[in-house]
Amino acid sequence: MTPMHDAATILSCRDLVAGHGRNAVLRDVSLQVRAGEFWFLLGTNATGKSTLLLTLLGVLDPLGGVAQYGPGVSADVLGYVPQCCELVLHLPTTPHELVALGLVGQRLTRAQREERVEAALEQVGLHGQLHQSYGSLSGGQRQRVIVARALARRPLLLCVDEPMNHLDLVTERALLELFARRNREDGLAIVYVSHDVAVAAALATHVALLHHGQVEAGPADRLLDAARLERAYGVPPLAASGRTP
Repeated sequence: MTPMHDAATILSCRDLVAGHGRNAVLRDVSLQVRAGEFWFLLGTNATGKSTLLLTLLGVLDPLGGVAQYGPGVSADVLGYVPQCCELVLHLPTTPHELVALGLVGQRLTRAQREERVEAALEQVGLHGQLHQSYGSLSGGQRQRVIVARALARRPLLLCVDEPMNHLDLVTERALLELFARRNREDGLAIVYVSHDVAVAAALATHVALLHHGQVEAGPADRLLDAARLERAYGVPPLAASGRTP
């Protein structure tokens, strides 16, 4: 990615083509993510949500168009929470060690690294498990470690890829509240892949609706209307939300 000139913008894409190899999944994507915004990427399975997220992160190269960082923005100030972290659970590692791996490449003193690791694990409610075996943690606790690893970077932008799969409702709610608090209090920009329209309606400032290789992007109050949601999901909005009355 290359620098941009809008001080409020963390990253942007214009006429972006995203995909794998030579296979384009999305075309003509244009959006800007600014500090303090909470973006939700919404759409059915296999519409390209994760592909778009990884392209915005710079993990995948654009197949066309332009993707750019804002001034002063680099990979050092981006955080990423994947759907899951596939680790061999019997490896002798701890939450402290895994979160510290998220700081590789950042220029920090040993004391600064320690402070960041402990603070991040405190935020996700795992300070008491700093040196516990990672493999002994529950699935929800392991996912919270991965969130802490991203937060330890003190990112300007946090990219989150459907982290709630297979989590219990208590853990899911706690993580959503954490993301919302960091967005509200710290101005952390978040791009969040989800299937849950109801959660997006509660938290999103902006939405990108993905369907049929296209992306409609803009303010949540404009994008989350019945006609657009039915076009994206092929069902009425209540069914798309995954909730029942």
